Amino acid sequence: MKKIGLVGGISWTSTLDYYKYINEGINQKLGGLESVECIIYSLNFADVQRKTWTNSFDLIYKACKSLISSGVDAIALCANTAHLFADEIQSKINVPIIHIVTNTAHAIKNQKLSRVALLGTKFTMEMNFYKKKLEENNIEVLIPKEKADIDTIQYIVKEELGKGLVVGESRKKMIQVSEQLIQRGAEGIVLGCTEIPMLIGKNDFTIPVFDTVKIHVDSIIDFVLDTKNSYL
Repeated sequence: MKKIGLVGGISWTSTLDYYKYINEGINQKLGGLESVECIIYSLNFADVQRKTWTNSFDLIYKACKSLISSGVDAIALCANTAHLFADEIQSKINVPIIHIVTNTAHAIKNQKLSRVALLGTKFTMEMNFYKKKLEENNIEVLIPKEKADIDTIQYIVKEELGKGLVVGESRKKMIQVSEQLIQRGAEGIVLGCTEIPMLIGKNDFTIPVFDTVKIHVDSIIDFVLDTKNSYL
């Protein structure tokens, strides 16, 4: 079994899901008392917020270097927005980063979809790093048209879900924004923030929903067990 390094704390609530799902998946495949060998570098999310995501490269890179010095075989960044830096960090390190967007793109293509709605942080929705990687796989990306909706989703993620708070009115709002994107032609919904599955999921819609945490975790498990299904 290979050793995985997780860059977590971005936020701690979704890092809990990563640790739980990875261990459950390993145990389901191997049985007995088998669990993952991993090291978690948990960042202080407040540090990221103070610097802002766009200025947090050094924090993420330092975490990756620390994990490498501990002997991990691969790294997973436990946040979609952190993949803003994934390609640059990959160019500077000698272990693979298991990329959440690459794996999400393959999951979408496996469903033979060509247009999806993307829900995530303001940075994930508005910047090009996420959309570009999906578009490179011939997947059109739709985000909310209204700035107010983008700002509301950012607030829900940062001020509620990032603190472990699940608010009913916020769930209704997220579904409402998603339905507007479906009316614009979205064939699937990408939950492009690792906290959003705390609020909505596949049971809320009649079209495919891509839980990026679960997709990422499946690829991590494939890597750890040295199977052939993951996309680095």
